[in-house]
Order: sequence, then structure tokens, then C-alpha cells
Amino acid sequence: MKHFILFSLLLLTINALAQQPAKPNAVELYNQIQKLNFLGSVLYIAAHPDDENTRLIAYLSNDVKAQTGYLSLTRGDGGQNLIGPELREQLGVIRTQELIEARKIDGGVQFFTRANDFGFSKNPDETLQIWDKDQVLSDIIWVIRKFQPDVIINRFDHRSPGTTHGHHTSSAMLSFEAFDKVNDANVFPNQFQYTTTWQPKRLFFNTTWWFYGSKEKFDAADKSNLSKLQIGTYYQSLGKSNQEIAALSRSRHQSQGFGSTGTRGEEDEYLEFLKGDAPKDKANIFDGIDTTWNRVKGGKEIGGLLANVEKAFDFKNPSASIPELVKAYDLIQKLEDEHWKAIKSEEIKKIIAGCAGLYLESVAENQEATPGSTIKIKLEAINRSDVKMNLNTIQTFPSSMSIQSVTELTNNKSITRTIDVELQNDEQFTNAYWLNKKGTIGMYTVKDQQNIGKADVLRDVKAVFMIEINGVTIPFEKKVVYKYNDDVKGEVYQPLDIVPVVTSAFAEKVYIFNNDRDKTITVKVKAGKDAINGNVKLEVPEGWEVSPAEIPFTIDKKGQEVAAVFNVSPSKEASDISIKSIVTVDGQTYSLNKIDINYPHIYKQMVLKPAEAKAIRLKIKTKNEKIAYIMGAGDEVPKSLTQMGYEVEIIRPEEISAERLESFDVVMTGIRAYNTVNALAFKQNILLDFVKNGKTMIVQYNTTDDLVTKDMSPFPLKISRDRVTEENAEMRFLNPKHPVLNYPNKITADDFKDWKQEQGLNYPNEWDAAFTPILSSNDKGEKPKNGALLIAKYGKGNYVYTGLSFFRELPEGVSGAFRLLANIIAIGK
Repeated sequence: MKHFILFSLLLLTINALAQQPAKPNAVELYNQIQKLNFLGSVLYIAAHPDDENTRLIAYLSNDVKAQTGYLSLTRGDGGQNLIGPELREQLGVIRTQELIEARKIDGGVQFFTRANDFGFSKNPDETLQIWDKDQVLSDIIWVIRKFQPDVIINRFDHRSPGTTHGHHTSSAMLSFEAFDKVNDANVFPNQFQYTTTWQPKRLFFNTTWWFYGSKEKFDAADKSNLSKLQIGTYYQSLGKSNQEIAALSRSRHQSQGFGSTGTRGEEDEYLEFLKGDAPKDKANIFDGIDTTWNRVKGGKEIGGLLANVEKAFDFKNPSASIPELVKAYDLIQKLEDEHWKAIKSEEIKKIIAGCAGLYLESVAENQEATPGSTIKIKLEAINRSDVKMNLNTIQTFPSSMSIQSVTELTNNKSITRTIDVELQNDEQFTNAYWLNKKGTIGMYTVKDQQNIGKADVLRDVKAVFMIEINGVTIPFEKKVVYKYNDDVKGEVYQPLDIVPVVTSAFAEKVYIFNNDRDKTITVKVKAGKDAINGNVKLEVPEGWEVSPAEIPFTIDKKGQEVAAVFNVSPSKEASDISIKSIVTVDGQTYSLNKIDINYPHIYKQMVLKPAEAKAIRLKIKTKNEKIAYIMGAGDEVPKSLTQMGYEVEIIRPEEISAERLESFDVVMTGIRAYNTVNALAFKQNILLDFVKNGKTMIVQYNTTDDLVTKDMSPFPLKISRDRVTEENAEMRFLNPKHPVLNYPNKITADDFKDWKQEQGLNYPNEWDAAFTPILSSNDKGEKPKNGALLIAKYGKGNYVYTGLSFFRELPEGVSGAFRLLANIIAIGK
């Protein structure tokens, strides 16, 4: 029965169902019982979401049955986004949830440090300078001390700085250092208020052919010092291989385009031993480690009980195991080992509930609520077994309301009750906790030590059902959620969010003032509860003027919005400022913007940020070009173009025709359009004819992966992985007299100051002589990269390819990026 394995959510192939509560079947429950009998842990460490080896995590969690954690040092904030416009912190929120969903599939547990993914880094020295090395090391040691892994596995090689992403090598270097310090009581002693020292048994490096340069070199290499794990397990009850499960997990990384097709058959993973006690049996990473209940004082009796439960498990009647499971639960509560006591208590409670068909739920009437408000919560409890049990009390938190009523839960009879729960006045707003305080470029700020490492948003509103079975009272905690029925998707679950009484948002992130005239700025005010009255005003620095000074508003219903329209006059001098929206209701001021992130493959998320917009008094000249924008992977460049004064129209690929493009002066493709928009392969001749006939085409960066056509350019052009990650690297002008640097704006070195995260990426490194390279820059110690901006005359028009990160710089309000783009657009004038 070793591989008689199934676990929840694997059969839920419809993304919208990912948030539904698990309702385990008998095979899933048997697998959980098997895992209950294994007391061993392994921690996999890397730098980003999608760095993890899901094949190995799935194998360790479901075949070996170990507690398997993945510590991603960052939340992937610095990556690109293939499914929408969110970048930076908002992308980090998406990628956090994608990792959480991935772990639900492969069976792992997710952790993070406070490190911020500030973008690509070419060496660990730069990485550890921008990160606070001591803080990240502290976080790694904290997670190790809390998770107590017997084995640690690094994804990357700590001995190869400069050969891969600096974050990658740093993750391995810090893990290597942490292994020796985690058991030292003099290292980060402030942590011992909540935890204790711990010493993992051994440290491995998960090597692959990639680190050898090619599969051929790896096949020929001496592997006598490596541990080989055969991870190609076929789980008969599921009808899936371990690799197929891993592919489902990896396919959760939708924002990165990492959809994966599962494989079948034998497959090996290799681990290089680095530190600790080397295993005598190289095929068993837990060799020499007691992973039975005997490893904890008082565990022998529990192990005996659970061994009998596993042996006698009745797939037709799982509830027959409940009496012995309850005895084991009671014994677990008496363990002195708090670590395994906590883990196994949660595991066995889920098994008991599953065996009984015990369904407990607490559902709010609305998806959002404000601090101090009263919410209606529907409580449901049903026992679908013949096992006798009572519902003794239900307690809600953090309001500490208790319902004292002993109710027998008889077989298949639902007990429901609707109660009013008053939220506390100081109830914290729902938000990604790592975003609550301002951080640095390299680090998020989290002051509460106990929150460090936690993966998910912290949600406090919950109900605890006290269920008595055979004289043993067991607490079952259920977060308060919101659910509704969708006519297409059916039952949809969402979290309960605690929101401000009122939020506000600017219609645009950046406003460009390229002359002395005032500009209309709209602020949308949204109610978090019914019947609110107040006023909204804009806060601007001296030299800027706003009228009217404030605008009163009334909103009758929760969730409704009103628009407040202001006229803003810029200062006479060039400047970059922040405009703040301040809303006053009942004498209380509110200045937060609520951003909803809602994709079907993750749990709905809410981000609260300061309600601000950037305004730029910019000396910029633009012409009256009309621009057709073909969206790629997703960006907000069209909004910025509109702010610059251009007439912009987003056109769908299927609309592309000579007649449709005739009225436009410029066609511009969004980021990675030639990676993601298959239709462009069939429209390229039309686009190139557009250029040949005297117009301009601007192609933003694409990656080397899977171009939809080889004929992206009218002349040979080879995209590479070249990039300049130092955003303030010196920019050199290769052709200073070229019109693109002189008309209609004179471009100088000052236009490349204060760029964000990077200058550009995926520059071409080979191109036809028809192209004129315009710019040259490089990171320290590297050769010049000259492919950032290439311009070729084609027929009567101009073809432009650029890897410059306009998609990052424009939404951030980088003045020079606006000026340079205006010149590129005007190249045909």
C-alpha cells in the first residue's frame, strides 16, 4: 500500500475551484494517516517563486511522506507578469499566492524571508549589499529553528558566484552559513523568546545537468559522490506519476508563464552532500535519522496506535478509525515536544474530521467589513458518520464571543445558526502584512518576529468549534470566509476582508504637465460601509495649486463609488511631486487606496497603499502622432502615452489589416508580444508593409523563449539575455547626432538618472548593418552592451527595437523615459 496515495485538490483542474475547502475521500485520508506516522522534515531553499524543484518536493512529501518546506527568500516582486499589468509589490502578492496554491498540490509548506526581489542581479556581492545580509540570514535561521528540518537542500551552488542570478547564489551561500550558526545560542538570541536552537543533520545541493553546462557533460560526469533519488513514482490510486503532480504544481506559476506538461517513467534527482553527517545509504536522505514516533518522548504508544489505524483502515468506512484516532490525539496533547505536538495535532484533527465527514464552516454575509461594524456569520456543523459527538461551544475571535450550547451532532443532520459578531474598533485592515510598513529597495519591514517567514496574509476573524468525541474535546478552527454562487462557476469562496470606511484612488498613476496649463485630475472615492458623508481634498506641495480646495460627497451604499474632479495647476519650474488624496469622514481622515487583485487561479487578494499619484512638470515636446498599441504580456504603457498627449488605441491582433492601420502614424507592440501573441506570426507582413510605406513601428523587449515568428524584424536580429541591471549605469551615446537623441527633445545624460530597477533587458547582441545602435551602457566589470535601442530605415519608414524598460519606468514617472520615448515616436517626422 506504499503508493496508495491521493491528496486534495489534485482533481480540481478548474482554476476557480482552487479556494474551495478540502473534502477528502477515503484514499486521501489513508495517505494522510501514512504521513501522520512519519516524523521527519526537509527544507528546500532557493531565491524566488518558480526556483523550487516541484518534482523533488512532490516526491519527498508524498512518497517519502516527510514534512517538506520550501523557503523562497523573496516573493518574486522583481519579475515580469504574463497575465496582467501588476508589477513590483502587487506582482509579489500574486506570486506569493501562486506558491501557496502550488504547495497545496505538491504537499509542501511555504515560507519566505523579508528580502525584496529588487530585480536581476549579476553577482551575490551586489545582492547582499542591497539586501540586508544579516536580516536575511536571521530570517533563514528563524525559519530553520521553527521548522526544524532534519535535512536542508539548496537549489543552487554556493561556490559559483557570477554564473547565475546573484539572488540564486546568495540563497545558497546564506543557507550554507546558516547551517553552522542555527545551533549557536549566541546567534540571533532575540529569537529564543519564541523558539530554540536546532541542528539539521545534513545539507545537500540539488545539482542538475544545468550546472555542468549540458546534459552530455552531466551524463559523462563522475556521480559516485552524489545521492541519487528515483523520483518517478507512479501513484496507482491517482493514475498520475510524481512528475505529473509536479507539473500541476509548477503550472500554478501562471504569472511567469511556467505552465508545465507532466512526464512519466523513471527519473532521477541528484543531491551533492555538503555538510553534516553523510548518509551511509545515499538513496535515503533520512538515513540514520529516527523518523518514527520513537523520536519524541511519549511517542511510542502513539506510534503503536496509529500503526494499527493504518493497518486496519476501512476504505468503505473511514469513521471506524475515529475511536483510535481520538485516543492518539489525546496522547499527542500530552507530549513535551511542542514542535511535533503542534504539527501532528493539526494533521490528526484534519484526519478525524475527514473520517467523520465532519463539515464545519463560518461564512460572512458580505465579503468586506469595517472595523467596529457588526457582521452576520452563518455557522454550519454536520457530522456524516455514526460516531457520537457533541458540539459544546463555538467561540469567535477576535471578538471573544462564545456560544455555550451542547448540541448532539447526529448522523447527516446539519446544524446551522446565524449570529451577529461585532468587530473590534482597532481591528487591523486586511493587507499583505509585509507591505504594512515602508521598506527599502532590498528589504520589507516586518517588526513582529513571529510573523517573519509566514507565507500568507494574516486573517484574524475566525470561529472555533469545540467538538467532543468519546470524552475528548477537540478544537476545530475555521477562518470566516465569504461565499456566493456564480451561475457559471458554481460555489465561489473568497476571504473576508477588513477594509477602511472609505478609500480613494487616482484615475492615473502619473500625470504629465508639459506646459503651464492646468489639468483635470479625478479621484474615485469608494465606501466601505453604507451611508457615509465626507469631503475629499488633494494635498500638493508649495508652488502647485488645486481647485476647489475640497469636494463634499455622499455615498448611500457600501461598495459604491463617486468621482471628485479637481483642477491642478503645475509649478513654473520642472519638478516631480506626489499628490495625495485625503478623505475625511466623521472627523477621521483616510488616505489609503484599495487595490483588488482577482485571478481565477489564486485566492482573491486586496492590497492597501497610500492614495497617491505622481505629477511631473516636464519639459517635453511631443507631436500629434496617432498610435496603435498591440498589447503583449501586459503593461501600462498605453496609459502613459495618453498622459503624454498622444491619441492611443489598443487594437486586437485579429484586427490588424492595412486598412485598419492606415490612420495611424505609429504601431507599438507591448512587452513580450512576440512571445505571447501567436496571431502576430500571421500579421507580420502587414506590419512591415506599414513601415515600408512610411510609418514607424516600435517593438518593445521580447525574450529568447519561443518567438512566434522568426521574421519579427525586417532585417536579421538576434535577441540575447544581455541586460543592464544597474539602473544608474553610465549611458553613452553611440550616435549623438542621430535625430532620436535630438528631436523634438535634446536627450542628455540627465535623462537616464533615477531609472528604476534596471535600464533594460534581453538586448539583441547581433544585428544587421541596416540597424543603427544608439545607446551603450554596461554593468560594472562587463563589456559594453550596445543593443538597447536599434533603429533601421525600412522602405520609407523606421523600424525600432528596444529592450529599454519603458514598461517599468513610465508607470514610475521617470522623466527621462518619457522624453526619450517621445523622440522615438517622432523618429519619422
